[in-house]
Amino acid sequence: MAIRNLLVISLLVCSLIGTSRGAGKEKLFTDLQHTLAVTAKPSRQGVLDPGKDKVSVTWRLNSTAAPGSDSDYKTVAVKLCYAPVSQVDRPWRKTSNELFKDKTCPHNIVSRPYDGTPQSFDWTIERDIPTASYFVRAYALDSKGEKAAYGQSTDASKSANLFSVQAISGRHASLDIASICFSVFSVVALFGFFANEKRKAKLEQSK
Repeated sequence: MAIRNLLVISLLVCSLIGTSRGAGKEKLFTDLQHTLAVTAKPSRQGVLDPGKDKVSVTWRLNSTAAPGSDSDYKTVAVKLCYAPVSQVDRPWRKTSNELFKDKTCPHNIVSRPYDGTPQSFDWTIERDIPTASYFVRAYALDSKGEKAAYGQSTDASKSANLFSVQAISGRHASLDIASICFSVFSVVALFGFFANEKRKAKLEQSK
């Protein structure tokens, strides 16, 4: 009897654990509606410089979206995302269909209340953005702050409409020049020290 009760309790506990996990399960990216149209236009052609160049981002409800499909949208969170080519051999940038595991879009651009009208934002690339190829994705969040829909500035394969950023190295020409001058001075001073010591030794021997 005791064993039977123990088994029943164990089954109840497992059931509760499974239910709680199911209730707290994160959404999948494939669960989201693709109802936002997003564009990202760099301020110039070529590789962009952080702290200097800008990306103009626009977002709106897709013209193919069903009427009322955006009734739950409260906020739009716009993010900078790594292109697949910049995720290779970098697990910290890995894409996952499970949203809570997904590391594709770690950089925030802007968050705005959703009002159903086309919106835009001119974003200056932040100085800590690493070297990579990027695209822009916008998530529509509901009243609970959960992702309900998305749109992005590239196609499904993330192979078109990408832009590249070259990170700031942290080195400046003035620092390089100063370093070279200091190195030359050190070498000259070292030779001067040895020459002076040699001269002193000769004077001591001549006495």
